[in-house]
Amino acid sequence: MSYQGAALEMDGGSQPGPERTGGEDHGTALPENQLSVGDFVQIQRAFEAPEASQSTCMSREEFMQRMTEIVGWGTKEDYGKLFDKVDVAQDGFIDWDKLTSFLLLTLYENDDRAKATVVPQWKDLEFLPGKHKDTIQKVLFLKSSSHYLTISKEGLLGIWGENLKLQETLPITTDATKLKHLWVTSLVSLENVNKIAVAFTSKEIYFYDLLSKEGFPCQYKLQGLKGTPVCMDYWYDPLDTNESILSFGDITGKVQAIVFTMATISLFERPASACDDEKATVTINWANVLSGRHRCCYTLKHKLHHGEWVRQVTYNASLDAIISSTTNNTNTVVLAWREKSKKHLQMTSFNIAQGIHAFDYHSRLNLIATAGINNKVCLWNPYVVSKPVGVLWGHSASVIAVQFFASRKQLFSFSQDKVLRLWDIQHQLSIQRIVCSFPRSQDFRCLFHFDEAHGRLFISFNHQLALLAMEREASKRVKSHKNAVTCVLYNSVLKQVISSDVGSTVSFWMIDTGQKVKQFTGCHGNAEISTMALDANEKRLLTGSTDGTIKVWDFNGYCHHTLNVGQEGAVDISQILVLKKTILVTGWDRAVTVFRPQNFNQFSIQPEEWKGGTQHQDAILCAAFSPPQTLVTGSYGGEIILWNSQTENAHYVLHPDYQRLLKSKSDIKPQKLPDAGRGCPSHSTAEQAALGAGSFDTGTSGNNAVMRLCFLEARKDIASTGGANLVSCGGSGYVRFWNTFKKQLVAEFLAHSGVGSIIMATDKLNRYLTTGDLDGWLNVWNIEEYCLNSSENKITQMPTLVRSFQPHEDQISSLEMCEFGSSSLIVSCSADCSICLTDVCGASVWIFGQVAAV
Repeated sequence: MSYQGAALEMDGGSQPGPERTGGEDHGTALPENQLSVGDFVQIQRAFEAPEASQSTCMSREEFMQRMTEIVGWGTKEDYGKLFDKVDVAQDGFIDWDKLTSFLLLTLYENDDRAKATVVPQWKDLEFLPGKHKDTIQKVLFLKSSSHYLTISKEGLLGIWGENLKLQETLPITTDATKLKHLWVTSLVSLENVNKIAVAFTSKEIYFYDLLSKEGFPCQYKLQGLKGTPVCMDYWYDPLDTNESILSFGDITGKVQAIVFTMATISLFERPASACDDEKATVTINWANVLSGRHRCCYTLKHKLHHGEWVRQVTYNASLDAIISSTTNNTNTVVLAWREKSKKHLQMTSFNIAQGIHAFDYHSRLNLIATAGINNKVCLWNPYVVSKPVGVLWGHSASVIAVQFFASRKQLFSFSQDKVLRLWDIQHQLSIQRIVCSFPRSQDFRCLFHFDEAHGRLFISFNHQLALLAMEREASKRVKSHKNAVTCVLYNSVLKQVISSDVGSTVSFWMIDTGQKVKQFTGCHGNAEISTMALDANEKRLLTGSTDGTIKVWDFNGYCHHTLNVGQEGAVDISQILVLKKTILVTGWDRAVTVFRPQNFNQFSIQPEEWKGGTQHQDAILCAAFSPPQTLVTGSYGGEIILWNSQTENAHYVLHPDYQRLLKSKSDIKPQKLPDAGRGCPSHSTAEQAALGAGSFDTGTSGNNAVMRLCFLEARKDIASTGGANLVSCGGSGYVRFWNTFKKQLVAEFLAHSGVGSIIMATDKLNRYLTTGDLDGWLNVWNIEEYCLNSSENKITQMPTLVRSFQPHEDQISSLEMCEFGSSSLIVSCSADCSICLTDVCGASVWIFGQVAAV
């Protein structure tokens, strides 16, 4: 059977008509809920007029008769009721447009109704290992770099990868806080200008630049505030990123906002007295901002909270209002509406008995939810201040946090007794109650943040950060493995695809039928297999695991050797590169780990010294080899180093921003650290780079992380004339073409936008390049004529995109391109537990492990 056979076919097609069961409820049995795609096609044809410019109308009797004939199921009475629902104007006839408009509206309503009643399933509460010593003040997610930030009272900033592994921490302090033992109160992200703002009890707000290539500098110091800012919020207009608003509330009851009008150019004007050094911190006096001296911004403010601490503040664009709250029962929630001039505020307020701890606003529902100190969650229409439109009863202690589950029209609430509730807003009912297992403490500070995009609920308990992660909803999709698949290889000798997963299982599949022919379980106990490789003869399989070992197997499942990579325990192995005389391992260290097969005289093997020493400034994530002796290694920080594989000496560094010659083993300068204490990630792993696209900053470090390197062996001879012979990919979705002979970057283009890091593979003839991203998409590029000749300027034009499709529902973890017969095939695997196969130019996608269709 050819690989196109039915054994791997993904969809068997829909059967005509619905399958009914005795227990089916009346709602789902209605015709509008049962029609298939095939039914719609037949109905559309019935409405088609002889002339394309005209449309056919049907009366009630005609519609009932035609539908029973065309669809082949359902009664005339059913279709008569459907006609009445469509003909709301009682015209006595309907056409195709009226019918489809009604059906689409019905589908949307059914979808919303279904989502609102779905109760999410959660994994066990997990405490994330961190380094905070004091109360966590804020958790936020940076969309631009796919990182989480946490900040604690003592000024320690934590940068977490999208996989929730702590990548690095650095202290954020001011001269005043160092001297007077003051602390951080709040943090916001200014994503449109790649900055963060941090508020301090020293009555200052510092703005830090995320694009700096030298550490983590403070760009602006806003000083002279009259009250200590304790909460902040930032909004920017996605259609005009120059317009943005930073709002903050202080301990004196003031709510103030800075409206930036040229944010992408400059937040504040540089004083004439400022030094010429653009990297120097500019001190901004609040009085000058208030007086209008800074023409690129203006201020808004009100004092309606009358001396009460402002507990929360936010600007909402759909209301064009600043919403703020206190724990007082007078002017508990204040809405400061911007008037037409945009520079004046009109005030309305809610008075809530005993005050509230927090609020949230849902723009589609137009509701404000408040977390009442009196144990109640109230729902308010922002235009009706007299009383709430709904009250949610159920908590037996003060409610300290609320947040909408926007897409499902549900609401989270969290109370002082550590009980989490989920509410169906439409029916105002509690549909889920979870008691969180936090340590017993009378005095604790809690922070609540729901990351809806990732289904993650963060709850902090003083200095500890806990995670409730949603279980993925059950998918009808075929699964090749029981667990997330981590790596795929193609064995051209056996014509088999080999796959591994996080559950330490290795499976073997026939590429022509998709049949699983063998499986090894528990290869590394319960530890995840992160990568694999074949030896030169494709007779041995090497599996690398997070337990710090590499095992060498034959295809009967016998382990011949264990290579002890992690001398001090578990490590993240990202790649195993098998050369003629050495086995190179990368992923967690700044130096290459090397094993020499000629010394494999025992079962357990220890690594040997790599003669070239440590040349990278960050962890090495990948490597590639071009005979006879050119080796390249790529790091988390974006550097590609060229080595002589025989002498093991490095001789050149390539980077998107620079190239330099390496003269000796010690010719590497350590990165200079700023006062804030920024350093290289202590555990900069391949997984971190893949999920987070590098460091938290959006322009440096891991943003250029090199996840894959590939030599274009089929065009080896053109390197001397200036054509590209090496491809790299990784951080921020970029693909780069290099010439290793002339040591230059030939071309770069954005292959995937807004999805973080990517991986890639190419075929043996280097005609096609396939790239895969974190959302499960594959792009196939024709590179046969791309970068064949030298160019004075860097090429930024994309090669021809042959195909773009989404074979997976989750992150693509590994890619392989291979030839089978006359076809060029792409094999991909994913965290969605599936392995997919497709032709480079074909439209169909096959999944390994699917039962053959009849």
